[in-house]
Amino acid sequence: MSATITIGGDLTVNRLGFGAMRITGSGIWGPPPDRRAAHDVLRHAVAGGVTFIDTADSYGPDVSEELIAEALAPYPAGLVIATKGGLVRPGPNLWEADGRPEHLRAALEGSLRRLRLERIDLYQLHRPDPKVPFAESLGALAELQRAGKIRHIGVSNVSLPQLAAARAIVPIVSVQNRYNFDDRSSEAVVDACAREGLAFLPWAPLGGITPLAARALERLAREHRRTPLQIALAWLLQRSPVMLPIPGTASLAHLDENLAAAALHLSDAEVALLRGA
Repeated sequence: MSATITIGGDLTVNRLGFGAMRITGSGIWGPPPDRRAAHDVLRHAVAGGVTFIDTADSYGPDVSEELIAEALAPYPAGLVIATKGGLVRPGPNLWEADGRPEHLRAALEGSLRRLRLERIDLYQLHRPDPKVPFAESLGALAELQRAGKIRHIGVSNVSLPQLAAARAIVPIVSVQNRYNFDDRSSEAVVDACAREGLAFLPWAPLGGITPLAARALERLAREHRRTPLQIALAWLLQRSPVMLPIPGTASLAHLDENLAAAALHLSDAEVALLRGA
């Protein structure tokens, strides 16, 4: 894995990260059925060249962060653990925004404790809370940054106007929105990140591929002797130089397939073909 991206001017990581949501239990709730297997996946990802792991306090809740620390702390040099706050979990597959400053402060302290860190390299507001002024939520993160508990701040699940509003409040280094081969609703946000030098972390990078999209991917998969999902990941990596995909899995075999996609190069004609698919 050789291609890198620099986040915030001082965090250089390999451009294929790992999303640690799926290592929890069913419904992203509770512990995984096999805790040791989850540790193995995390260690295998790092051994395979992953230097950026994305998680959140709401994954489990708490479980994903606990597993990361159990498997990897003390962390190897150069490994960036990014986490998020601003969502609460009433139950399996249920997510509610909570952007109150007091909640974000408590969430950050909990993440530091579970991850066994003194500072979070990249802390992201998980979702704007319509009940709380954006400036209050981001202002709380700015205070924590000044206190030395956050290195860089990112935002997640934002529109283009919300990104602009966030950047007027506090320096933003990354955006994490849903984006994949079949869901390009954040296309304008991707392009804005490229113009401004912000990292773009597509969540669900392999999600929701329709039959029509699958046919385009399958054609190139046959030609490259790879899987359609590997083609989709390679397309993401070549879509923009600021793209940092974070595919997640609880399977060692799927993890190896994802990591192998980082070495797959598509021609300009193939990228253009897929972009129009």
